[in-house]
Amino acid sequence: MTVPELVLVTGASSGIGRACAEAYARQGCRLILAARRAERLAEIAADLDTETHLLTLDVRDRAAVDAAIAGLPDHWREIDVLVNNAGLSRGLEPLPEGLPSDWEEMIDTNVKGLLWVSRAVLPGMIARDRGHVVNIGSVSGHQVYAGGAVYCASKHAVRAITQGLRLDLLGTKVRVSSVDPGLVETDFSLVRFHGDHDRAHTVYQQYPPLRAEDVAECVVFCTTRPEHVAIMDLVVMPQDQASVYASHPRGVDH
Repeated sequence: MTVPELVLVTGASSGIGRACAEAYARQGCRLILAARRAERLAEIAADLDTETHLLTLDVRDRAAVDAAIAGLPDHWREIDVLVNNAGLSRGLEPLPEGLPSDWEEMIDTNVKGLLWVSRAVLPGMIARDRGHVVNIGSVSGHQVYAGGAVYCASKHAVRAITQGLRLDLLGTKVRVSSVDPGLVETDFSLVRFHGDHDRAHTVYQQYPPLRAEDVAECVVFCTTRPEHVAIMDLVVMPQDQASVYASHPRGVDH
């Protein structure tokens, strides 16, 4: 197993991002944690038994992303792993009833934000001829469901960018992986439904969902393989979910 030294995680203040930070800390990695909520980042860093460098950052802001990466201290410049985790969904209305502001937020975060951070970090990886980019996709990047046209489009875009990046990096030792989960119990639905706790809670009651920690373990697995091994796409689902359309209602005890 090859353990990276320095890992950058975006969207690290909660959910899958936080779980990735915790998983890499257990491996002894130093961490650059990026998110919009500075207080949450500070709380997480205080609980981690490793060196951390915190970036209060909105990945939608290209200039801020460029400045943050260019301004990293020398000790924090040689990023071995980039986990492009920052992302969200907004709304579940049919497209003719959707809010353009929701669409813009999803596209600007899920697609453009991933591009801005990758563009800022990748030249250093290429120059060192080592590194690994992990894009957190979704089963929604493979299938489309009613009310999710724009979110699914954004995750299809992540999938296409991941595949294209692999081609662009062929001949280097920089690896690219995507980890595409099914239903994961995080703040995802709370964000999607604009803070409606009751509606968000019902999403996770049909069958036991994945935990953020399950996805983080997959990310760490991808990035700790021997140098000659590339995990290209890893789709991980709850046992009771076969696709975005097919699942087995079992109920969940809380």
